[in-house]
Amino acid sequence: MSELTKKLTVNHVKRKYSAKDIIIKVVLYAVLVIIAFFTLFPYVWMLLTSFKTNAEATSVELKLFPEVFKFDSYVKLTQLKELQISDASFLRAMLNTLIIEVTVIPIGTFVAALAAFSFAKMRLPHKRFFLLFLMSGMMVPYAAVLLPQYRAFSAIGWVGNEGFSQMLPLIIPGFFGNVGMMFFFIQYMKSTPNALIEAGRIDGASWMKIFIRIIIPVIVPAIAAQVIFWFLGIWNDFFAPSIYLSRDWLTLQALISQLNDSLARRADIPLVMAGSTLGSIPMIVIYVFFQRYFIQSLALTGIKE
Repeated sequence: MSELTKKLTVNHVKRKYSAKDIIIKVVLYAVLVIIAFFTLFPYVWMLLTSFKTNAEATSVELKLFPEVFKFDSYVKLTQLKELQISDASFLRAMLNTLIIEVTVIPIGTFVAALAAFSFAKMRLPHKRFFLLFLMSGMMVPYAAVLLPQYRAFSAIGWVGNEGFSQMLPLIIPGFFGNVGMMFFFIQYMKSTPNALIEAGRIDGASWMKIFIRIIIPVIVPAIAAQVIFWFLGIWNDFFAPSIYLSRDWLTLQALISQLNDSLARRADIPLVMAGSTLGSIPMIVIYVFFQRYFIQSLALTGIKE
């Protein structure tokens, strides 16, 4: 075979593989676009419905965009008490949710990380047994412990109160950390060399100083990822707030549920969609700002042995 023929054959194979790669990429991008469309469409529909009138929202015709963008539903969210739709205001419900977030997450995350450090790096007698014992609690659904927990909180006077004290059942248990978060931190801390900890002990550093100076900077990506999950969990929690909180101290999801209950009487779909849209904004903002930590945490955790 001549040199020219070899070059033509090689160029033909390159063009063939190039065309094949292009086809594969086109198919993959097409699939991703379809998945993205079905993922984002409900949110886009919710957002646009919040600007519609009741007639447009309940119409049989499928109209994505309103004829005229109206902000009446967002105005109503600031007048829920005046319109006798709810006993709690929308801003107060968001504030109540944020109070739980900013009190529970920092303390609970620190406690979970500290417990993970003791299980991962310290010599504790029977620590495998205690770890399995703690993790076994994750198999028990919350509904199964709801009644005993409710009676315990009622016995110590945390149920049926007025004011801020009724939020204690939602705040105090979170101070003791999260078992799922603790297990995640344990797996993440295994990548920290024991030599660093031994060097710190030789230099006379206490366990707490080693934890704060060495361990916490290493697990920052894991902390960010778990804080996102916990924030979303508290922000979307409906079950517990609906049980412990009175109608004028509701959290966001409990209030939106109350708007759904009023929907049967008032048929105000745009109002519910407006509340859901505003309620989803903090979650989107937090994910946008912390997604690099989240992705980094999953990537590093996935390659650990």
